[in-house]
Amino acid sequence: MQLAIQLIFGQVGIDQIIDNGAATSQSVAQGWDKQWLDLLQNNTSNNLYGALTNLGIFFAVGTLLFFMVQFLKDLISYEYTRPISALIWPFIVVLLLSNSGNGSILSNLTLGVRNFLNTVNQQVLVTADANKTYQQALNMSVAEEVAGSFLRPCQSLTGEQQSQCFIKAAEKVNVLWRKYREIYGNKSWINRLQTKVDNIRYGTGIVSETSFNSLLGSTVQTSIKNFLVSLQYAFQNLIEVTMLLIAALGPLAVGGSLLPVAGKPIFAWLTGFLSIGIAKISFNIIAVLTAAVIVNGPGQNASVDPDLMWFIIFLGILAPIVSLLVAAAGGFAVFSAISNTASLVNERI
Repeated sequence: MQLAIQLIFGQVGIDQIIDNGAATSQSVAQGWDKQWLDLLQNNTSNNLYGALTNLGIFFAVGTLLFFMVQFLKDLISYEYTRPISALIWPFIVVLLLSNSGNGSILSNLTLGVRNFLNTVNQQVLVTADANKTYQQALNMSVAEEVAGSFLRPCQSLTGEQQSQCFIKAAEKVNVLWRKYREIYGNKSWINRLQTKVDNIRYGTGIVSETSFNSLLGSTVQTSIKNFLVSLQYAFQNLIEVTMLLIAALGPLAVGGSLLPVAGKPIFAWLTGFLSIGIAKISFNIIAVLTAAVIVNGPGQNASVDPDLMWFIIFLGILAPIVSLLVAAAGGFAVFSAISNTASLVNERI
């Protein structure tokens, strides 16, 4: 979920900022998609994935020696039943690591699983209307700071200079309110924030620091919110790069799967890949549900002026931790299921 947050503290037009933020978010998402294709499908004979595939083949050749020793031992001890069932692994390894230059079977399967997880994730976002709900909740949380960034320079001025400063700042802030109404409609929280800004703009006398902080938040709070919003975006990109890293290490896991051990490395690799997918989906579900509570609660009541700092803390720190814990539990369950299924199949064949 890559959505634009307008934490702006300069003289750039608000309308341009919002449009550029959305374009940047879309560009980042497309960049990740291109990176997946470049790594797993385009010219895999000479790129990083091709080199790791060759290393995986080297591992497979090395572990084949251990496999043959165990195979001969089982052939002597168990006659033919267990050795014949074990013969499937060399064929699986050879099949998955065969590289035609435009992607191996393993890379195509990996890309397919990633696309499936992204489709499920997108369905979650579309069903919950995340593009409106999530972004609206974030904008509710930071809109005061955005407006304050334009009004705060007027605080130190007096008389006519302050009046002129407020007029220029109000022009920029009004663009923000207009853009919000174009996106979300005439919401109560927008009217509430506009009233707060008007109270400062049309107030009489010098506006104190206390008044600014009570209406538009302190500069320290603004910095903290900016950091936490960046932190949750960093977590989302970390999820993407971790999935890509695990995907790239797939050939090594396949190459080591000929080792005569109960827990095959390919099972651990698949579990890790699915776990990261679960973490991504979990984070977005948590974010969307929490955002819906804010939008449908305080966002609909013009008389309520909530401090949404907790929401930013939740997204930047707590939601990533919870999603990783859920992913760890889900990954353990997936690994147990795969291992038990493999053992059952081994016994039946």
